[in-house]
Amino acid sequence: EDEEEVAEVGWQEKLFSQFEVDLYLNESACQTPLDWQYHEEIQKLEKAGGRKNCRIFTYTDHDRFTNLEELCQKVTDLDHEVPSYLVERMANVRRRRQDRRPVEASSLKSKIITWEPSEEFIKNNHVINTPVQTMYIMGDLGPYGKLGNRKYENVLCTIKVDGNGVITVKPDFTGTKGAYRIEVDGEKREVWEYTIENASAQVKPEEEEREQRVFRDLYGRHKDYLSGLVGTDFEMPLPGTLRLFINGEIVSAQGYEYDNLYVHFFLELPNQWSSSPFQQLSGVTQICATKTVGWENVAYFCYPFTVEMFYTQEDEDSLPQWPVLYFEVLSLDFWQRYRVEGYGSLVLPASPGVHTLTIPTWRPVGLGTVAEMRRFFIGGSPELEDLTYIRIPSTFKGKRLSRLGFRTETTGSVTFRLYCLQQSKAFLENSALRQRMQSVLDRLGGFSQQSSVYNVLEAFQRARRRMQEARESLPQDLINTSASAV
Repeated sequence: EDEEEVAEVGWQEKLFSQFEVDLYLNESACQTPLDWQYHEEIQKLEKAGGRKNCRIFTYTDHDRFTNLEELCQKVTDLDHEVPSYLVERMANVRRRRQDRRPVEASSLKSKIITWEPSEEFIKNNHVINTPVQTMYIMGDLGPYGKLGNRKYENVLCTIKVDGNGVITVKPDFTGTKGAYRIEVDGEKREVWEYTIENASAQVKPEEEEREQRVFRDLYGRHKDYLSGLVGTDFEMPLPGTLRLFINGEIVSAQGYEYDNLYVHFFLELPNQWSSSPFQQLSGVTQICATKTVGWENVAYFCYPFTVEMFYTQEDEDSLPQWPVLYFEVLSLDFWQRYRVEGYGSLVLPASPGVHTLTIPTWRPVGLGTVAEMRRFFIGGSPELEDLTYIRIPSTFKGKRLSRLGFRTETTGSVTFRLYCLQQSKAFLENSALRQRMQSVLDRLGGFSQQSSVYNVLEAFQRARRRMQEARESLPQDLINTSASAV
């Protein structure tokens, strides 16, 4: 009970230890302006009767201990840790950047890239971190009557406040958890217990309301500032029009027979779809060599493309046909012989967001072995004159499309990554008025119904095929008997 001590410490409040009192009373030990400031404060304390605290003291953000503590922090819990090269280099970067000036908007616009950075600039900007102020509450746990020995100093609590106003207290306030314990190795094996309590005064309701008003005013002005930087001159599509942005990427092609692949693609726009005259609706990737990944040879293209299209609604009851991306994969060898490796098509996703799609491909096969020998020795292979033959051609007007006798072979697959954005005035009106979706354009906001219609039709066709296969597998006498019974 004789060793009990209670201290109420404010934020960045300096409580001197016995070691600091003995150190800073000596004028020869004072070198920096901070040392002289502590010298004057300790002299005033001595004249007023000495310091009130005994074992509990603090290190503020400006003290030498704070710099050394952040510089010498260990990465692992080993006693004899050998710091790596990265740890040594990062030790020079202080997380607490108090002297850093805020970047103004004018300089941010004019100087985005620093072409000739100085060493100090690299050191200060190497790590992206918010500025942090730190404070340590310490305890001098030395033997009674022998205070002031640095080896008996122990960190009781670390308090950090970052630039966002987040306060971190480590260890946490004890509350009902019980006291923390520290074992000290010395002449006697002593155990110290301490508790940490939040002694801050409760904010009055009128002060809290005043603070909230200040915050709302600050956030409102910041919002107006950002709005002024962004501007309001956004181009809106006409009523009854949908604008579709596709930021796409041909990621890779895998599973093909030959090396040095490239992809030729083009986009077909159905009726009621249009694009600007300068919009490029076709493209060719670079030639890419394959690498072995697992059991397959993969060519990574990472070829980006951007498409902007407009859909103009004419009939509210009709579902729009979605644009289709046709593509063919070709290979080119050392002797400049090219071969068609596969054809495929992709219906653009009807819902906005990120879509990663892997499309299987096929290629035409000629009759007999002569065509394959020609493909192997001199290159060339059967090709499609019209790539829309992959799906139902746009020029086809009949009821049935027959491909009897057309021989194909399954080849590899191509992976696409599509970032789809949709813009329409109907979306804005619906979100503002919360009205019931009436037109097709309204229903295109969020999840389009076209994808669901496609899914229903495909499920119906699969069920119909299964019923036909089950009927064909039954014995004929059973079918005839059941038919006569009916």
